[in-house]
Amino acid sequence: MKVISIYIIIAVSLCLFGCATPPVEEMENARNAVSKAANDENAVRYASGTLARARDALKDMEDAAQSKRYDDAKKYAEEAIAAADKAIVDGRSAADRAVNITVADSDFQASVLKEEIDKTSSDVANAQYRQLALDYASLFNTIENAYSTLDQAQVDNAAGRHQDAMDKAGIIRSALYNVNQAVANAAVSGRKK
Repeated sequence: MKVISIYIIIAVSLCLFGCATPPVEEMENARNAVSKAANDENAVRYASGTLARARDALKDMEDAAQSKRYDDAKKYAEEAIAAADKAIVDGRSAADRAVNITVADSDFQASVLKEEIDKTSSDVANAQYRQLALDYASLFNTIENAYSTLDQAQVDNAAGRHQDAMDKAGIIRSALYNVNQAVANAAVSGRKK
């Protein structure tokens, strides 16, 4: 009787381990979660390490399922889902911080550029008062264009086109540099009009 009981226990144990089914739903959820994170631009760009952990867990899940270690497969599926969700959240958070930094940089650029344009305008007016030999119509036209470009840059910045705003800042700085060089050269030569 004891021998039969041992065989029954062994048979039931083998059936439980051998008859276990893969965690199909959890595995499918893990695949979907990792796929969603892999297609999320912010997760890919800003949370690549977390996304890599999600992919590694997904691979471990597949390997465990292939080896019929279904408890491990379920555990890895849960890890993959958690890492994929974290990659999306971290990516979104990092993208928001990047936008805020860009907006702050663009706003700072706008206020600094206005001061630079004002200073250049004052220098040109001073050169005109000193009667230095310069094409004042052209210089003041360049300054007016710089103010106009600054207004466009601020519109770009407010509309979220931060790179366009920064590009316009570069155009303004280049134009101001040329005006300031012309005034400096005329001041050095000291020629009167």
